[in-house]
Amino acid sequence: MSRFRNAVLTAALLAVAGVAAAQSTQYPGVGRNATSKEVAAWDIDVRPDFKGLPAGSGSVAKGQDVWEGKCAHCHGIFGESGEVFSPLVGGTTAEDIKTGRVAKLTDSSFPGRTTLMKVATVSTLWDYINRAMPWNAPKSLKTDEVYAVTAFLLNLGGIVPDDFVMSDKNIRDVQARMPNRNGMTTEHAMWPGTEFSKVKKADTSNVACMKDCTPEPKVASFLPDYARNAHGNLAEQNRLVGPQHGADTTKPERKVGEAMPTTPAAAAKPAPAAKPKAEAAPAAGGDNKATLALLSKYSCTACHAMDKKLVGPSFADIAKKHAGKADYLAGKIKSGGSGVWGPIPMPAQSLSEAEAKTIAAWLAAGAGK
Repeated sequence: MSRFRNAVLTAALLAVAGVAAAQSTQYPGVGRNATSKEVAAWDIDVRPDFKGLPAGSGSVAKGQDVWEGKCAHCHGIFGESGEVFSPLVGGTTAEDIKTGRVAKLTDSSFPGRTTLMKVATVSTLWDYINRAMPWNAPKSLKTDEVYAVTAFLLNLGGIVPDDFVMSDKNIRDVQARMPNRNGMTTEHAMWPGTEFSKVKKADTSNVACMKDCTPEPKVASFLPDYARNAHGNLAEQNRLVGPQHGADTTKPERKVGEAMPTTPAAAAKPAPAAKPKAEAAPAAGGDNKATLALLSKYSCTACHAMDKKLVGPSFADIAKKHAGKADYLAGKIKSGGSGVWGPIPMPAQSLSEAEAKTIAAWLAAGAGK
């Protein structure tokens, strides 16, 4: 991680070489040395040995307040929700906390793998929450809030008690209670050097097969066409995010390199030429390009596409349903919610009132490009 961080920092310094005033002593004529503040802005990672962990503390009670305000809409009140992301809590026991190895990870009948089942180090939780959460406003949590949220999440898993206050002073004690702390090892020589492991030879040594290779298996049977949709459209039965999306079984199976026809009948004849779409009206009193820049700035396009459903409805569908309702749309953008377009929630957004009104006016006027 340290080598990676240094490589990224070096690349960043080279990128600003043209505007640097002072000259680097290591690379004459190229850039300048980073200031301590610039290094501190990049150097936020927390290692398993807790190097890089800032001073601070946070209670389970405080973490619950932060969780319910900024985390629960995606992860559930108790961290159990699989609506948007995989569940964080569940699958661990008091015995796992004693042994440091989650028993259900080897149980093939257990339906899923939660975060607390898999993660081996508490520093991983702290670091990820600190740098990436909440997903719509990463790095917005204060240090004490990160400690508090981490403590609350661990409390949900029974790892720390209700009155616990986590800090940089006692986080090593928490590490000793992580349910899967013994479930990961660095003794495999996957990284160069001996910083993380003293083992020099990798634990695997695959050799490419050059003769008498196992023949490629041939599929002896396929699902017949009449049975393809026996259980309904599988794409509609899976979450839109995550590893399992499901196939659209209302349509014929697509061959490699072949476009997916919309219906069996459409596969037998060429599709009619698409009619050109009428250009949508520009945003009322605004510049469409400026609005599109706001959509990119606040990662709206991570969940919404221009003309098709993604995680949430398309901008075109929103514009059609709420044409002329700029005030209503501005309020929904700021406050978030769920249930209007389906069960997947949209969290409250951190953009300003003026920016929300700009996007709302664009949607109300037709969401033009």
